Amino acid sequence: MSDKLTEIMAWKRQEIAPSVRPVSLDELRSVDASLPRPPSLAEALRRPDGTLAVIAEIKRRSPSAGAIAAGISAREQALRYRAAGASALSILTDERYFGGTLADLREVTAHFRAEGPALPCLRKDFMVHPIQVLEAREAGASAILIIVRALDDEEIATLARAADAAGLDALFEVHTEAEVQRAQRHGARIIGVNNRDLAIFKTDLGLSERLIPLFRQHCIAVSESGIFTGADARRVRTAGANAILCGEALMKAPSPGDLIAAFRLP
Repeated sequence: MSDKLTEIMAWKRQEIAPSVRPVSLDELRSVDASLPRPPSLAEALRRPDGTLAVIAEIKRRSPSAGAIAAGISAREQALRYRAAGASALSILTDERYFGGTLADLREVTAHFRAEGPALPCLRKDFMVHPIQVLEAREAGASAILIIVRALDDEEIATLARAADAAGLDALFEVHTEAEVQRAQRHGARIIGVNNRDLAIFKTDLGLSERLIPLFRQHCIAVSESGIFTGADARRVRTAGANAILCGEALMKAPSPGDLIAAFRLP
């Protein structure tokens, strides 16, 4: 694990400590049954027309890019993305490093329920405990993030079971061949290759080209980070990506719709 990721994970464990309590699978199933069903992330990423799906990210800042769009409204940006043709949203809910909150996720999903159509929303955060999965489901998320390199196998299995019980998809994020193997051992159905090395903040799209061919046939492949142009998108699509996750470029784009259209061109 990189120094920055180690730092973030240590902080996340400290941050959630006051709210940590036992969360059973039965509790998660009960909460799932009591709430409106969120749209499926997996279904949104398998586009019947064969074009590249775009997970558009709401991200105010990051450790690598610094300030991106500090004062932006999550709801307004979500509406821009929906109008632009995004397949799904990724909403950062980490405040210290990324400037997001769980309230951003709640606001977006509540608006979608009131004024559809709804897009699937990934809770993009550093997940370490089922209490965060419960929060995600209650906030209207469709999926959670599982960062393979940040967790041991017991933690991964616990989060994966919790997501399944809560009716959520899980996006397993990987950066190495060994992490691909670990994700697949845990039954990952959606795997995202993070093209950014968090140790040195270098981005290499070649990582998607090397790792996506290792995925099992029916696994949904997502390429994350470092995708700024249509040429970048075509490169990872050729490598086998079903979808891309894009934040910084879309947050800065004068017209997100034009960029998303460029991403989807063959």
